[in-house]
Amino acid sequence: MEMSTGLDTNKSKTTHKAAAAAEPVTFAGTIGLYAPASQAARKSTAVLFVSPWGFEEMCTRKFFRILAEELAEAGVASLRFDYAGTGDALEVTDHSRGLAVWLETAEQAAAQLKSLSGCDSIILVSQSLGSTIAVDLAQRLGGVEGIALMAPAISGRLYLRELSVWSKMIDDGMGVAESQRETQGVWIAGLRMSDEIAAEVRKINLMELSKLDAKNCLVLTRPNRSADEDFAAHVKDLLPATRDAVYRGYDELVFNPTIATMPLETGNHIVEWVKSISGSQMGTSTRRQRPTVAPLTTAEFTETPLRFGKAGELYGILCKPTAPRRGATAIILTTAYDRNAGWGRTSVKMARALAHDGIPSLRFDNANVADSPPTPGAPEQVLYFKGQNDEITAALDLLESSKLLPAVLVGRCSGGYLAFQGSLWDERSSGLIAANPYVFHWSGKLTVDASLRHVPRSLETYRLKLLQFETLKRLLRGEIDVPRAIKNFMTSLVRRAIRLSRPVLDFLPVRSEERTAILDLFQSLKARKVDVSLIYTAHDTGLEQFNDHFGKDGSYLKRYGNVRLNIIPEADHNLTQAHAQSFYLQEVRSISLKIGTRQATPHEDRSRAVRSPKYANLPTS
Repeated sequence: MEMSTGLDTNKSKTTHKAAAAAEPVTFAGTIGLYAPASQAARKSTAVLFVSPWGFEEMCTRKFFRILAEELAEAGVASLRFDYAGTGDALEVTDHSRGLAVWLETAEQAAAQLKSLSGCDSIILVSQSLGSTIAVDLAQRLGGVEGIALMAPAISGRLYLRELSVWSKMIDDGMGVAESQRETQGVWIAGLRMSDEIAAEVRKINLMELSKLDAKNCLVLTRPNRSADEDFAAHVKDLLPATRDAVYRGYDELVFNPTIATMPLETGNHIVEWVKSISGSQMGTSTRRQRPTVAPLTTAEFTETPLRFGKAGELYGILCKPTAPRRGATAIILTTAYDRNAGWGRTSVKMARALAHDGIPSLRFDNANVADSPPTPGAPEQVLYFKGQNDEITAALDLLESSKLLPAVLVGRCSGGYLAFQGSLWDERSSGLIAANPYVFHWSGKLTVDASLRHVPRSLETYRLKLLQFETLKRLLRGEIDVPRAIKNFMTSLVRRAIRLSRPVLDFLPVRSEERTAILDLFQSLKARKVDVSLIYTAHDTGLEQFNDHFGKDGSYLKRYGNVRLNIIPEADHNLTQAHAQSFYLQEVRSISLKIGTRQATPHEDRSRAVRSPKYANLPTS
């Protein structure tokens, strides 16, 4: 049964007022997000989130934001943060101290939380590798009110082995060839764990804990993991005031951030546990420090975390070069539900590399993605939703008020689609770079969830898969949905037939709604002289869609002199490989510098999106 506090990711459907994003704060070369407690019920206890690492951190980003929002309503302040050298934090050049680097970041985050909230005590909410950090942090802090260990990494050796398997599953899902996989060191989803930290992780054995420095504990065990159950029993022996429960929804949460399901039942359990051990209500006169947002600064850039939009509902990071500005500002859009740091921190790396060349950038989370709360009235599924165009306008408004126009839109996959739609929606976009956009036009005839889960691959990809022995083994083990695979294969065959017939079909007087919308979109961008760069990896399914409308290798693009097509060989959909990231960066740099000297076209009303009446009814979701 759902508890009374009930986590509700659909709040936007029933509320009329947009909620502001958490308040950014900077310290120790990193960024934290502080969620202040409701003034009406402010408790003397606050929560510090101690996150997992790598791909799992990206998957839990939105879940932790939802938990923070629910705790704030219950009167409990909280702080989320990035470990040194991860997420949006500054890089770490010396990893020789291993996990101590991250532990020190967590310790300073705890000090920040106490200062910001005025709280007397702290509760640590941790997951996976973060649980090891939390256990050590509790010992350093002393007097910790409680510690939640969610799916803790009990054995470091087992954790690293699972991470290796997990990494291979992700690579296989993206079609990464064995020869392209990173095999040296610990890697997952484009993220590398330093050798020094990996060496310390390998030594972890939480079953050897002899004490737990906390008054209360909550252990959430993964379903059907006997080792987790044994650990919960061990913690109960150490600390009688320990509760345990099954982490329901764990596998669905960490499988893929694009199609992750928020574990609401588990979230309710955590919130209720925190409330049950939180201190008394705090007096209104308790002194608290206001969050400080001093930019993170290096010799080449300054990065300022900020909130923008009508209610400060959008969270992002503005990166400005310390050298004189030379190019148009790049608005780096998120892909699916990845946080704005990007897959494998690619957006962070791009922003800082651009700053090296004098190009500013803004990267941000769209509403209901990672750290930006949902927009009132918007659906829970925001991908390919036309309301995201308003968020592009909010970003351009921010740049205009900061005198950082002109601007270009940059995105991959669904972010590439949004770059196209945003450039059509708001004429202050002077250029766009789209990498592996799945579509240019979304008719709404298919559900986004179904499309994300069952994307037909290119015929070349199917051919390569059939030649792999691993595919045969998966087929024999019953791990492949054969009917769905056949359907997707037939869809690719039909596409190929339509493409081959395109010269004949183009002479017919009737076009499909999709083709009409796409050609109109490209024509509009051509009329406005918007510089467009399309980037595809050689076997990406988005390239199949592109070829349907523009011919093999873009032969029909010659009518659009403002568009250039680039194909990257031997790279996956997410551009994980170094050569793919380098090419992507070079295209963004080239377009930004090309239009950097242009002045933004004046508009009568710059505070609102500018949309041509011709496209007023063009379906975008």
